[in-house]
This record gives sequence, C-alpha cells and structure tokens, in this order.
Amino acid sequence: MKKTYTILTSIIVLIITSCATTKNAELYKTSWELEYISGTKIAFQRLYPNKKPTITFNKDKHKVQGNNSCNGYSANYTIKDNAIYFSEPGPSTLMYCGQGEKIFLNMMEKVNRYRFDENGKLNLMLDDVTILRFKKLKK
Repeated sequence: MKKTYTILTSIIVLIITSCATTKNAELYKTSWELEYISGTKIAFQRLYPNKKPTITFNKDKHKVQGNNSCNGYSANYTIKDNAIYFSEPGPSTLMYCGQGEKIFLNMMEKVNRYRFDENGKLNLMLDDVTILRFKKLKK
C-alpha cells in the first residue's frame, strides 16, 4: 500500500511539473500582442489606434522588449513559478503618441503574477486580476 501511494504521488508530481514547464516554454516561443488592458476610461481602440503594444521574453537575459504602441522599450524581469515582476522600463525613443504608451508601461510595473488561459493567451495580473492580456503575435 505504501509503495502504491509513493508511486501515485510521484506520477502526479511529474505530470504537474511537466505541464508547468510546457506552459512556461510558451512564454518564450513567441512575441505577444496586447488585446486587453484594465483600469482605463479610454476605449482600447482609442488608446492604440494604429499599433498595439507587444512584448517578447528573452529567457537567457531575463529581459523583455517590445513596442509600447509608439516607442520601443525594454525591462528586466524576474520570474518564479507564477510570480513575475518587471523593472522600470529603460530608455526608449521619445515620440509622443498619446496616453496609451504611458498607461501600458504603468500597468507593467504593477504586474506580480502571470498565467495562460484556456485559449493560450498570456494574462499578466495584479494578484488575481488580469490587468494586461496578450495574444500570440502572428508572424
């Protein structure tokens, strides 16, 4: 009985670990395009009329980079399990393209968790609330 319990427990742990590893690999395999942002009174299409923000994760350098709808940005990130934190985005070009880019970068600094939903979309969250949602960027 004890041996069966140990084997069953080991199998369950292996399955959970392999699923988490597979999901984390998705983070690095693609670039992501913003499709939802919370906490703003301005409609999403008005914030980003021409170009939506993007994010790409570099696993080796622990950096993200992308476009905040107008200017490029990069930031360091720390990830452990489902917790994720971004440093303040570094220098970027200085074109002004409306309020959308500032709102996006401010939201990134609030993020402390992430998860993938049932549709494979990347949800960056503040505690249990999705504040940024990304879809895979089509190449």
